[in-house]
Amino acid sequence: MLRTLLGEKPRINEGKLKVAMDAMAHTLELFQRQMHVDHDPTHDYRKLYVWTQGLISSLDELEQSCFAAAHFRKKVVAGSTDDMTATEKAEYARYVYFYKDGFIRCFAILDKVGTVLNEIFQLNTSNTKAHFSYFTVLRQFDYAREHHDLALQLIQIKDSYREPMSKLRKRRNMEIHYMNSEMNDDLWQLHQTLQGKVKLEDLNQHVQEMRQGVDMVCETLTASYSYINKIWKRNNSL
Repeated sequence: MLRTLLGEKPRINEGKLKVAMDAMAHTLELFQRQMHVDHDPTHDYRKLYVWTQGLISSLDELEQSCFAAAHFRKKVVAGSTDDMTATEKAEYARYVYFYKDGFIRCFAILDKVGTVLNEIFQLNTSNTKAHFSYFTVLRQFDYAREHHDLALQLIQIKDSYREPMSKLRKRRNMEIHYMNSEMNDDLWQLHQTLQGKVKLEDLNQHVQEMRQGVDMVCETLTASYSYINKIWKRNNSL
């Protein structure tokens, strides 16, 4: 959708995004078959089907936000807000909007994945924490040794993206939980130059970290849903 609005060609899924989308699409087929076989009297599979559809849509929206942020970043040339024209300030504001939207969506998707994993593998995370995150669910796998292989994969993915995700998580928390404009958010912190102008931070680095966040989400979804598909084929049920 955003590519069309920005005059770009529609996206063709490829790479990690395609692998994640394909894994989830395959799971939808399995859920659909199961619902056809036993009519899903408790609506458990229908619920998981809807949740997975939602994750597919959420991943699509995350990728679009990342794309749009990168698109508008290219239109920001000045190194200081003081040197921007009115037009460039508008482009910068659009970049900020989609960048914020992107890093918020990264963690929203991970939390949704956590909800799916908690439900399917009956991890009972709510017994530990009423309002839990993906990372809380990940720790619950310590008590579910049957799914140790999946836990190892997810932990390896988390650790391999530790630095960019830590930065994105800090920015997400600042954006969502704090309203004090005097706080020094390292995303929007203004560095004074000798001329008294405010210097922008490294926008290219921010975009790169966002892309790494999208990759981390894709790999997490792929590992999770590939494992679900594998278990299904082995047991013919969840």
